[in-house]
Amino acid sequence: MRTRWILALCLTLVLAACTGGGGDSADDGTVTLRFQSLAWQEESVEVNKQLVNEWNATHPDIKVEYVQGSWDSVHDQLLTAFEGGEAPDIIHDASDDLADFAYGGYLADLSDLLPERLTSDIPHRSWETTTFGDGVYGVPFLQEPRVLIANATWLKESGVRIPTPEDPWSWEEFRRITDELSGDGKYGVAWPLKEPVSATLNLSLSAGGQLFHRDGDGKVTIRFEKGDEVVPRTIHDQATTDRSASPTTLGSGGSDTLPGFFGGKYAMVPLGFSYRQQIAQQAPEGFDWQVLPAPAGAGGLSQGVSPQTLSVAEDSPHKKEAARFLDFLLRPKNMVRLALGDWMLPTGTEALKDPALRTAKDDWATGTALAGHLRSAPAQSVRGYPEWKDKVATPAFQEYYSGAIGLGELRERLEEDGNLVLARYQR
Repeated sequence: MRTRWILALCLTLVLAACTGGGGDSADDGTVTLRFQSLAWQEESVEVNKQLVNEWNATHPDIKVEYVQGSWDSVHDQLLTAFEGGEAPDIIHDASDDLADFAYGGYLADLSDLLPERLTSDIPHRSWETTTFGDGVYGVPFLQEPRVLIANATWLKESGVRIPTPEDPWSWEEFRRITDELSGDGKYGVAWPLKEPVSATLNLSLSAGGQLFHRDGDGKVTIRFEKGDEVVPRTIHDQATTDRSASPTTLGSGGSDTLPGFFGGKYAMVPLGFSYRQQIAQQAPEGFDWQVLPAPAGAGGLSQGVSPQTLSVAEDSPHKKEAARFLDFLLRPKNMVRLALGDWMLPTGTEALKDPALRTAKDDWATGTALAGHLRSAPAQSVRGYPEWKDKVATPAFQEYYSGAIGLGELRERLEEDGNLVLARYQR
């Protein structure tokens, strides 16, 4: 009797295991993929969830679960998840956060997983942002240039020349114009530089700056050369010499400058293209604003960007299925929907042709005119960049912009202290 009871119990447990769900694959062959999205604006979250639902409705054999993540904590959260073997299958991040994950073996090489349609649609210059060594560890899909958001009425009444993507201001002209627009407690520009490093380095490409130089062996060294000086020197002189840049906004985030901008205190604010959404929603009735291209130098309108990316975890047992979902999510019409939801630009050439992204309303056309000038951010593939940025570059730039140190000391700290940091990652 005891033996028969044990056999019956074992059979019951086996049957329960066969009919139950759970895990990455159900017994009917259905695959479940976890997609961690960092979308946070209401429109963007809605679009992402709609696309997941549309996929699930047409792919019953591959179910995608939407998981909400946060930009504020994504790096540490992912690191913990990778080390604990609990990373989502599909990972939304930014290209400048991928280097350590890619070199650490946490992300799958997508080189042989993505369809030709997708790889050929996104330009090589964008793929460079997610290429580390010989592998591709993310799909760059959304990007935004840094632009000048201007008080259109103020500029029109001043009589200054209005720049266009075809005829932008030079950095010298930009400095002169902000000086002309200043006075009586008002400023030509408000630089929100709470995070000064990426803004400075990315804009410096327009002046021919590079800062990070890689030799034939792949070793990176920092050299602060003439092209690297143009943008920081312009900002420094506006804030400390001309008094044409508000000194109080140097430690602020972009959103912090908007009340003063709406209140007529600043003529222009350099911001990411996606800030147009906040401005369109928050600007007082009758406030007339416009988007202008950032100034140009020896490098023209070139500008560094770190696109938003979609990656696949190396530990995912369903990489091919994840790649199929990425192909669906980033079809041209879907990429347009994602771009409109985030008020950003798609990387795909077909998506960029969409009329919805070329309207005069909210100056979409100005942004799309700049898309061809966007390049991989200078520090994109530099190992040790986060430590260099936090411990060396951020305090150095903050002190330089405030007038506490001069250009010579800025150079010394970026190069000498910076190369010591990078050396530890290149042994």
